[in-house]
Amino acid sequence: MHSKPKRFRAIALHDGRTVATEYLNFIAAWVKKPRQTASVVPSSRYLARMMVRGLDPAGGRVLELGGGTGVFTRAILSTGLPADQLEVVEINPGFARSLKRHFPQTSILEVPAQNVAAHAAGERGSYQMVVSGLPLLAMDKSAHVAILSEAFAMLRPGGSFVQFTYSLRPPVSQSVLDALDLDVVRVGQTVRNFPPATVFRFVRRGE
Repeated sequence: MHSKPKRFRAIALHDGRTVATEYLNFIAAWVKKPRQTASVVPSSRYLARMMVRGLDPAGGRVLELGGGTGVFTRAILSTGLPADQLEVVEINPGFARSLKRHFPQTSILEVPAQNVAAHAAGERGSYQMVVSGLPLLAMDKSAHVAILSEAFAMLRPGGSFVQFTYSLRPPVSQSVLDALDLDVVRVGQTVRNFPPATVFRFVRRGE
């Protein structure tokens, strides 16, 4: 039986250490601010792939809300999107430092999602997609309105806001969708995540 090449073993060891470090960092963040972090484990790569489904690597800027340990960030960049076309919002100082270290060519914005327009590099109305890892289920309706309003101010016509949730229902009420003139469609669900997660795509009505 042939042994695994040294390079393969080194990569596997590095990946394992990265996952372990991300898990420990996530646990620490959850213990400190459970409502802000929402889950006790990072999102899986299977969920991340579903979140970036439909992203066009040549389609212009992307905004990520709640970068966390960078699971979605890596999935976004793995589509081929240039690193300088992605901006990641993360208000947890520890996560933000880690994101800056691992993604030096990507802009990390340590600002609330409700105020991102004043700090983003791209112009309002020019982004193709907003990928959200924010714990919307832990937020109230006023926060939903503020976050979605800001996100859609950044999105170009036809752009979409992608959000996952641990519920089978959208994390935003119909009254908020009606107030903002938005529609929501279910992208899919994965049980290869803990807890199992469902992905929803929000778009402007008529687009």
